[in-house]
Parts: sequence; C-alpha cells; structure tokens
Amino acid sequence: MVRAKRIVLIGAGSAAFGPVTLMDITSSKVLSGSTIVLHDINKEKLERVYDIVVKENEIGGNRFTIEQTLERKTALKDADFIICSIENGDRFLLRRQDNLIPRKHGSTEMMAENGGPGGFFHSARQIPEHIRIGQDIMKYCPDAFLIVYSNPVSRICLALKRSIPGLKFVGLCHQIELLTKYHLSDMLNKEITEMKLTLGGLNHFGFLFGLEDFLTGNDLIPEFNAKCMEYFQGKWDRFHYADLTFELYKRTGWFCYAGDNHVCEYLQNGSQYTKIEDILEWLDKMESGNKSVNTWLKLYHRRLERGRYPRKGVMLNIQSEERGIPIIEAITINSNSYEMAVNIPNNGIIDNLPQDLVIECSGYVNRDGIHGVKLGNIPKSVAALLRIEASIQDVCVEAILKKSKDLAIACLAMDVNCKSFEMAEAIFNEMSALQKKYLPNFK
Repeated sequence: MVRAKRIVLIGAGSAAFGPVTLMDITSSKVLSGSTIVLHDINKEKLERVYDIVVKENEIGGNRFTIEQTLERKTALKDADFIICSIENGDRFLLRRQDNLIPRKHGSTEMMAENGGPGGFFHSARQIPEHIRIGQDIMKYCPDAFLIVYSNPVSRICLALKRSIPGLKFVGLCHQIELLTKYHLSDMLNKEITEMKLTLGGLNHFGFLFGLEDFLTGNDLIPEFNAKCMEYFQGKWDRFHYADLTFELYKRTGWFCYAGDNHVCEYLQNGSQYTKIEDILEWLDKMESGNKSVNTWLKLYHRRLERGRYPRKGVMLNIQSEERGIPIIEAITINSNSYEMAVNIPNNGIIDNLPQDLVIECSGYVNRDGIHGVKLGNIPKSVAALLRIEASIQDVCVEAILKKSKDLAIACLAMDVNCKSFEMAEAIFNEMSALQKKYLPNFK
C-alpha cells in the first residue's frame, strides 16, 4: 500500500500553474489520500484557488486533504514533493522590459525568457528566490524532491546544483509536446505511445537524437528524416516550427524540437529568421491566456460564494501537458517509467558538453529519482552550438551567485545577441536601475 504523500505547490495562486497542476493531482489514483498544500505570497489569489480546490475535492469524494498557507516554513514541514512555479515580480511587465531595453541599445534580443541579455535579468530575478526555497527545503524537509517549472529552468537548476549540494530536483518543460502532440503521429502513422524518443541538449535548445518503435526496437530516425521536410510543407507556424527550425535542421542534420520562438534566443542568426513582431505578439497571447484563466477563476469563485457552483465541478478528469505529477507517481510506486524530457545535471550523460551543466535529456524514473539516458558524444555540429550557450549559462549563474557586476556585464557582452562591452554595460546600467527591486545587489 502506497503511503499518502505531502505535496506542496509553491506559487499555487498562479493562473498559469495552480489550476492545471491541481487538475493533474486530483486525477491521480496513485496519489489518492495525499495532502495537497497550497502556498503563495498573494493572499487573495491563494484563498480563491483554495476555496475552489476544497469544493472540487468535496465533489470528487474528499480523496485529498487540502491545506493553504502563506508561510513557506509551514508549507514545507514534512513535505515529500514540492512543485515550484514562481515568478519574481510582474511576469509580463518585466518580460517586456527584458525584451525592449536591450533592443533599445542595439541588441538583437528575441524572446528574452531563457537567453539573450534579457534572459540574464530574468535569471537574476528568479535564481536568488529559488535558492532560498531550496535552502528551506534542506532545512525543513531534506529528503523531499523538488520539481521546478519556473523559467529560465536550465539556469535555475544549474544554480541549485552549484549552491545546494544534496538537493534532489528536476526541471521540467513541455516543449517536446510541440512535436509529439501535433506532428509525430501523423508524420509516421503511429501512436505516440508506440514510439520511444531520445532527446538531448539544453532546455528550449534540445534535439531529437533517437526515435524507435517501442515494440520492435526498429530505428525510426531514417523514416523521420525521409518524411520531415515534405510533411511540414504548408504547416510552418511562425510561433513554432518555421524558417529557423528548418534551417537548423538542414545545416546540422538533427531536428530541434523547441520551436523558432525559443531557439532564436540562442543563435547568432536567430533574428535573421524570426521576426520581433511575432515574438511580441506571442507575449501578448501568453498574457491574454493568463488573464483568461484569472477571469475564469474569479467567475467560478463568485458562483461558489453564491451557492451556484456546478454540481459536477469544473476541474475533475482534466489533465495538463505537464509531467510533474506523473514523475511523482513514478517515484512513489517505483515504476521505472520513461520520461522524454527532463532537466538534470549532466554527470556523464553527454560526454562532449560540460559536466558541470544542467542538460535536457530523456530518462527513467523510479524510487531513486531520475536517471538520464546516456548519449555519449553527440554530433559535433550540435555540441558546438550548445557549448556557446553552456558557457553563457556558466558565467550567468556565477555572476548572480557572486553578485558580481563585472561578471554580469561580461555575460551580457558574450551573449550572441549582444555586440560589444559598451552595449552590455549600457544595458546593464539601465536594467539594473529599472528592476533594482527584484535583482541582487550587484557590486
């Protein structure tokens, strides 16, 4: 019999994170009987989500114990698993500053989420708070397993690896769903459950290195390569797979599954293939979606207060595309399940990338955690591109951990979207003044 777990959601009031994660948990039979702890620093949002979750739990037969708290110490006490998706500050206001200020100074900044000069400042806002969370985990529940949904996930996880030895964690991202959910089955005329994907690289910069039939073990990469370009004719999507993805595929021979609007952050020529107007429109779409979920939550909370909440509920039997809960289930029941994309320390998985790096790869999950599928040496053409971003991440994390202004400017200057130390210094000075409230005290 599986022991009931204590699962803590940090940032539970988030419209982009809280509801879908709760849907995943309440759909789980393995985790039935567990305690779900909702934690957020925004009292109004936390109470709104809590009230709805309590009602949904009641409709579902009270299979879980639901708690809420504004205090992280209280939330983490005796936790088994923590899922974290926080954003330090106003997510979309600051993201637009990350994008527009570097461009004002001449940078070819694109998405400004995980890469580019703007990605540095996103990292500098996020990493210190995640380290504080990691330190609290080691203090109040040292055996717990942390799942990081927050971006920039590679840099956050690298900072956790370097600063908190012994912390058990994984970073997760659903970008592989672009390929598996919308294209791969149609291209190869197979259900996705019949195929085993082997991935490798960095978050938002990962490549499909292996593809085989689960039942026969047959290599499907030759068929993928034979059909890929013809299949995508007429299906190019300016927000996902378009000019940059296929130029990179043509030049390296390997498919990057992250999509144009993410991989453009990491390449010198990214801005030649990706339009900034599309990137800004994508940010608008994300913000609009976030507002829609908040509106949805407010609507059903008002109906709950008025005694008019739907009798069958609104959250049951709906699941997200996130993999946090399946991973918790796999660890809990020791299933040795296969995960297509996890972000974990390299530790010999990819030999020709730095070992002190957090990579995105495929892996198996059991009670001992997550074990990456060894790739050995990946193709040199791909490894060379990844090492550029790996070096930038190295300096980025070091600058933030040491609160070093000189290292911060050096990191900005070496980025593929920046052209000089003078530009880097101008970007640093304006962004530091503008976002001072959320940044380390760089000296």
